[in-house]
Amino acid sequence: MADLESAVAKLRRAQAELPRAEKRAARIIAEARERIAEARAELAEAIRAASAAGMRQVEIVKITGYSRERVRQIVNAAEPDGED
Repeated sequence: MADLESAVAKLRRAQAELPRAEKRAARIIAEARERIAEARAELAEAIRAASAAGMRQVEIVKITGYSRERVRQIVNAAEPDGED
């Protein structure tokens, strides 16, 4: 009987931890997404600066791995749109 009660208590403790773990995970994911957005904006600015300094788009494509069309869009963008 003690083993059964112990197992039930263990399950209930584990179940009680789930909402806290989900909140922590959601916070970690949100923070990671924010870092990605910041890095994209920084990369877009670096792409625009490299282009303005005379670097050819084909070289930017090689370095970034972006398509030539995406590089063109970033270079021609007046404001970073968060989707770079």
